[in-house]
Amino acid sequence: MTRSFLIALAAVALAGPALAAGSMCSKAPASKFQPQSVLKGQLEQQGLKVRRIKTESGCYEVYAIDKAGKKVNEAFNAETLAKVANAEAGEN
Repeated sequence: MTRSFLIALAAVALAGPALAAGSMCSKAPASKFQPQSVLKGQLEQQGLKVRRIKTESGCYEVYAIDKAGKKVNEAFNAETLAKVANAEAGEN
């Protein structure tokens, strides 16, 4: 039983960084959010043409065009600006 517990504990410890990379929308009040202009600047440095940023449930949902002219829809935690795995995350 102890061995099973240790294996489960190790699995959780290893999965932690992967789960953090997926990130989630912020639960903080809007006063703690980063300015949209900061996110826009970061995305423009990556070569995206930002068309619109909207705030939904603690996430910034970004609509942009990449260098190839393809539409991009991504979501970012509004407090940390970490990319959220699900582009529709704030719409829940």
